[in-house]
Order: sequence, then C-alpha cells, then structure tokens
Amino acid sequence: MGCGRVGSTLAKDFQALGHSVAVIDQDREAFRRLGADFNGLTVAGIGFDRDTLIEAGIERADAFAAVSDGDNSNILAARVARETYGVDNVVARIYDPGRAEIYQRLGIPTVATVLWTTDQIMRRILPSGAKSEWQDASGKVQLAEVQIHRDWFGYPAISIEGMTKARVAFITRLGDGMIPDEHTVLQEGDVVHVLVIDKDMNDVVTSLSQPPSDKS
Repeated sequence: MGCGRVGSTLAKDFQALGHSVAVIDQDREAFRRLGADFNGLTVAGIGFDRDTLIEAGIERADAFAAVSDGDNSNILAARVARETYGVDNVVARIYDPGRAEIYQRLGIPTVATVLWTTDQIMRRILPSGAKSEWQDASGKVQLAEVQIHRDWFGYPAISIEGMTKARVAFITRLGDGMIPDEHTVLQEGDVVHVLVIDKDMNDVVTSLSQPPSDKS
C-alpha cells in the first residue's frame, strides 16, 4: 500500500525477484512511478478498505507492506491485513517513533523512518557504544552493532559469548559479512553485530568497551 518512492521501489524490486505484486494507492497518477516494465496489479483505492484489499488479492497474499505517507493509514491497513485476512508477513512504515514502539510491542513490525534515519546518522558521527539494527516484535531481543575495545582483537569471536550475555550474529570485515565459527579471530577493523536481550544491552556494551576480563 502506497506507491510513493518507497512503495514503487519495493514493488519493482519484488517483481525483479520473481514475485507477483499488487500495488494500492489512492492516486492513479502515482502508478507512473512503477514504469513501463511493471506487470503487476495496480488498484486505485484506500489501502485499509476491505473491497480494495480483496481486489488487490489480499486473500492469497503472502506479505503486506503499508508504506503510504500516513501513520494512521499504514497501521490500520497493517492490522486489517494481519487480523482480518491472516497475512503472516506484515510491516508498516511509521514516522512517529513513539507510535512505532507501541505497535512493535503489539506484534506489528514497523519501520520507524525518523528513528532509522537519525540512527544511521549517529552511527556515522558517533561510532561508539551500540546501535540497534533490528528488534523482534516483542521488543525484547535486539540485533545491534557494537564497538569493541581494541584489546579484543586477537581473541576468538566466540569468546564474546563466553564473557558477555551476547551472541555474535555476524561480523563485517572489509565490507563483507561473515558468520564466525570457532576458528574466527577478531581483527582490527571488524564490525561486530550481536544478538542480545534488551535488558542486558547496557552490560554488554560496558563489557565490550573494556579489555576482555582475563586481561583486565
């Protein structure tokens, strides 16, 4: 739902991956953003209206993305898709960070535009501590990029799991992602991404900002 810059890009990307796509927008002119090569379904209407959703194929949809420019419309459409039509994979774009957090805890995955943008900027200006990259629907588990003390370099990546309450999800090394195994040794320049329970985040950040415990 929504054929602005985000919606039209998503639609074209999904089509390029071989998926069938339907796009809903109130403004028929918005469909021009899809280009001449788009062969999916376009439906002019209100994205949370049931007749509109049925015309777009919601009853056989595997996923639904609400990415219009209205928070209320997006969250309402996402709830209808999930609660009325049983679509498992639903996501809503939300501009208000406070609302995004509330709906995330209600089990509706959201992308908070303002939070994402500010987080990305802060990660580049203040590359320290931890920056959340993903959060589960309950809000209890986070995937976060963490900065580690230089004394961790030379240690096995799995030692982080033995000395903190975090699990190493993957490492970005020289621009490439890699899943560490028991032989992976941390190197200078590595960007470490960990899975951690939200309540343990501060302890993990503190531990990783210091030398490993057996060297302190």
